[in-house]
Amino acid sequence: MPKNRKESMADQDENTRLCELGRAVVDLEMKAIADARACIDERFAEACNYMLNCKGRVVVLGMGKSGHIGGKIAATLASTGTPSFFVHPGEASHGDLGMIVASDVVMAISNSGETEELLTILPLIKRLGVPLITLTGNPRSTLARSATVNLDVGVEQEACPLGLAPTSSTTVTLVIGDALAIALLEARGFTADDFARSHPGGRLGRRLLLLIRDVMHTGDRIPKVSMTASLRDTLLEMTAKGLGITTVVDEGGRLQGVFTDGDLRRMLDARVDVHDGRIADVMVRNCKTVSDDMLAAEALQIMERHKVNALPVLDRDGQLVGVLNMHDLLRAGVV
Repeated sequence: MPKNRKESMADQDENTRLCELGRAVVDLEMKAIADARACIDERFAEACNYMLNCKGRVVVLGMGKSGHIGGKIAATLASTGTPSFFVHPGEASHGDLGMIVASDVVMAISNSGETEELLTILPLIKRLGVPLITLTGNPRSTLARSATVNLDVGVEQEACPLGLAPTSSTTVTLVIGDALAIALLEARGFTADDFARSHPGGRLGRRLLLLIRDVMHTGDRIPKVSMTASLRDTLLEMTAKGLGITTVVDEGGRLQGVFTDGDLRRMLDARVDVHDGRIADVMVRNCKTVSDDMLAAEALQIMERHKVNALPVLDRDGQLVGVLNMHDLLRAGVV
């Protein structure tokens, strides 16, 4: 049955209350992040320097929600030029501590600074002599006092009204982790090309690493006619290959020109006879070309700059080896 007006108003009041609760959480966490700026001080710089000078990897430890945050921080560090991985403290005391070596830096995360699983392996970490960077909410805790460098990520209050669920504290820890990662990225001179090499499956990786030879049409799929071809045969070749272009080659197979859908429209406007005309008389000479070892992203820039949708592809010897179409770049995720 449809709700009466009283029930609808009650639902509206409940929705308003839920939105207000949500906004209150956002406000609390925004304030916690703003307060975290105080954590960016000489200790932050010292932590960065330990990681910059690390000959091994940054090993991140954390239990529970801190562990989830630690996993994300480790992944961000690794993808931005600082080799890093996450180790579960509970597993570390059962053999995984062997993953940490003397050339590493350890980052331990605990809001209380008294997480039992971390304190259990703390003597072993100290025995290795590796720098220990801690992110804690209590600078007087056991973990913080044992650290080489402690970053205080404490918050005034959690967004959880019960003060129990880690909310503001995990957000601030994540932000400080991001701040460390990006500061290190800048200090290392980490570039977009470096990022792409660690993200070959992502869009940026495809844009920066994919070569023209990886996506171009080759062999029998290249639309191609000879200099002596008629316009009729040329149009048949263009239709059969469906790329909106055909290349025109001499007897040695070297590129002499191209003919495109746009050229066809201009030719028809000029009332050129399709049946009696020859391609050599209407083709575009000195056309734009690309090399097969160029990045696909470079070909996209050339297409956009010259307002063309297809390009002949030549090898280093100037031989025609393929044709690249805008749709090829779309399918490859370059566009």
